[in-house]
Amino acid sequence: MTVLGSTGRLGRAICAAVLDAPDMKLVAAIVRSQSSYLGEDIGVMLDREPAGCETTVSFEDALELSDVVIDASMPAMTVSVAERMAVQGRSCGLVTGVTGFTAAQLKRLNTASNRVPILMAGNFSLGIAVVEALVEQAAALPAKDWDIEISETHHRLKADAPSGTALLLGHAAAKGRGVNHEALAVTAREGVTGPRRPGSIGYAASRGGSIIGEHQVRFLADMEEISISHRAHDRRIFARGAIAAVRWMCQEGVGREPGRYSMQDVVKA
Repeated sequence: MTVLGSTGRLGRAICAAVLDAPDMKLVAAIVRSQSSYLGEDIGVMLDREPAGCETTVSFEDALELSDVVIDASMPAMTVSVAERMAVQGRSCGLVTGVTGFTAAQLKRLNTASNRVPILMAGNFSLGIAVVEALVEQAAALPAKDWDIEISETHHRLKADAPSGTALLLGHAAAKGRGVNHEALAVTAREGVTGPRRPGSIGYAASRGGSIIGEHQVRFLADMEEISISHRAHDRRIFARGAIAAVRWMCQEGVGREPGRYSMQDVVKA
């Protein structure tokens, strides 16, 4: 398989997990042309023994050797790669953990998924996938009696807010209620906001330190509260989930049909 964004924290963890997996082989690790790691053995980059796989910028060559592409890059790169894969028409699947897509980028990814199987994960954690299902179930409570508030905390370097995982959970809540998420999402509050809008889904984000990821979904009624939360203690959980997603996408060597998939497909298999 090929890993995109192999020099970032998630990309490094995924590369290490692939190298440790007995049923997988890393054939390419894609980096930017200006990367200081270009041409370096991926094992050496990870402070391990040489792995016989050097970082490269040539995605097309890597694709010819790959059954699956794991993506930990950036939205623009994800879209570009998905479209290039769609043009080539190979059954090679794309597993992406990238978040922060614009509406236009999501539309392009949906188009590419007509020709390529694409698994999009707002979070690779298997635990978050379970939380997502629980949130959808809990959201069936009457909206007039239960308010939904989602809070998330991440390290100081995280660039987007709310996090992709928070939005994933918000969409799960909206799905459970059978409503449109965009129409009800409140991503910021400041000043004199007035009373809470009935049925809205509120978000709050905090940034600081080196926190990997904390998420909490609160269902608030007049006399009781339900709280569903998840805390990541080690980045390896994301790599572990990515490996599980790859195994599901490969389907014992057969591969999935073109279409859009998620971590819910993985945990429910």
